[in-house]
Amino acid sequence: MSRFKDTDMQAVIGWILRLGVLLSMSVIFIGGIIYLNRHGNIPVDYHTFKGVPDFVHSTKGIINGIITIRGRAIIQAGIILLIVTPVIRVVFSAIGFILEKDYLYTGITILVLLIITASMLSGHAG
Repeated sequence: MSRFKDTDMQAVIGWILRLGVLLSMSVIFIGGIIYLNRHGNIPVDYHTFKGVPDFVHSTKGIINGIITIRGRAIIQAGIILLIVTPVIRVVFSAIGFILEKDYLYTGITILVLLIITASMLSGHAG
């Protein structure tokens, strides 16, 4: 059985980052096309601020917006994919350090993952 190599994990992490960015970019592009197709001809009124629709403020709203093919919801999903991509990279880094039996870096990586998770759940960025 061949031994796990650090370069193998780096290659996997590189592909995860590339795939995440390309997937996110594609989803945002598709959402933009749908949005412009439906709302591109509507004149803009700069005198009143309308803000962001309520459905893009929750996961359930975004999922319902994707199901009903709303451009803004699809764009929002692409942005979420872009944010999740480096988090997945941290998870795979932790897995790589566990496989290498590098417990110091495993602990540091898990600590970073806990900080990212806590900040996402609390709504505080630092």
